Amino acid sequence: MSIIHKLPFEWLVGLRYTRAGKGSGRSGFISFISLISVAGIGLGVAALIIVLSVMNGFQKQVTDRMLSVLAHIEVFDARGDMPQWRAAEQEALRNPAVLGVAPFVESQGLLQKNGAMRPVTIRGVLPSAERKVSKVANTMRQGSFDSLAPNTFNIVLGYALASGLGVEVGDKVTMLLAQAQTTPAGMLPRMRSFTVSGIFESGHMEFDAGMAFIGIEDAQKMERLSAPAGLRLRVADMHAAPQVAAELEKSMSGELVMRDWSKLNAVWFGAVQTEKKMMFIILTLIVTVAAFNLVSTLVMTVTDKQPDIAILRTLGASPRSIMKIFMVQGAVAGLLGTALGVGGGVLVALNIETIVPFIENLLGVQFLSKDIYQFSAVPSDLRWPDVAKIGSVAVLLAFAATLYPSWSASRVKPAEALRYE
Repeated sequence: MSIIHKLPFEWLVGLRYTRAGKGSGRSGFISFISLISVAGIGLGVAALIIVLSVMNGFQKQVTDRMLSVLAHIEVFDARGDMPQWRAAEQEALRNPAVLGVAPFVESQGLLQKNGAMRPVTIRGVLPSAERKVSKVANTMRQGSFDSLAPNTFNIVLGYALASGLGVEVGDKVTMLLAQAQTTPAGMLPRMRSFTVSGIFESGHMEFDAGMAFIGIEDAQKMERLSAPAGLRLRVADMHAAPQVAAELEKSMSGELVMRDWSKLNAVWFGAVQTEKKMMFIILTLIVTVAAFNLVSTLVMTVTDKQPDIAILRTLGASPRSIMKIFMVQGAVAGLLGTALGVGGGVLVALNIETIVPFIENLLGVQFLSKDIYQFSAVPSDLRWPDVAKIGSVAVLLAFAATLYPSWSASRVKPAEALRYE
């Protein structure tokens, strides 16, 4: 005996109603509406998976580009600069999660050249150590990052910043710091001429247009510091940076302040998470509309099957059994739509970097301009927890859609249903 014949009769009848309606007339129309409902659920689920995967891909791309310049954790001494930074470096490296440590000095200022002036974040670094915590040295378009030797007063600029100032490698720029100094002429900003020795392009416009690197000793002289302002750390898993920062705060000596990369960019990451939540809610409405179509389909099926319901009741079926029959029918449609949507959505999300170029070539368009987004391929990052959440929501909505029609079917009175048969 097959497995199907071992099922309770409610399942057998419910599955039969799900497959029925291939002919003409009212049953055929109901079957068509049922297929539309299944397709609607599938399209909604697939759209949710694809859109969230693309949003995750964009977030991952931007985060990776940001962290090519930013460190995972920054460590400061609450009392000022950090003359004991060598000892602090060794303490940090004792944590197995820490891969690299580099000292730095950071300040805000202006760069000037031939009347053009740009605001800039100036970071003093030790080139050999900076390679351990960021990838800036690997993004050089011109010059060398190792040119930031002590007392050379060389400077490495972002590509967009260099273009805005109209400078190339070998040109001079004037740096003005916000901290004023007293002169016979009054209070004036600190000024110093620097030689452009390199140009980098990280792929993140905020840094390419507003970041400059100088040697750490030159930065200390400009800021009048006797030691680095702090340390920048890189950890094995960037998502574990908050936890590692908390561990280091307990294990390292001194009055240290820790800032992980998520706190340094809290506004941006908060905005991205809000966008993802709103997009999830908006696209879930598509699945909800399909679930409403499922309600309509089941209500029409109940109306069409009233004589069958009456016969089952006279044969001894309870209202609870009648309710189960139509719940099975609706649940199967919901599961089928969800399965099709998950399959299609996952397939597209995993191959979107192939599908989008094909569509672009077919239509002769480009969806992403590299001049604006710094990357021309649509990124995708499929995350299985998102797929599980989307599938669960779709199944729950489909199941909820079966409740009223099934309850309505259980209240059909056999005598009234058979009166005109």
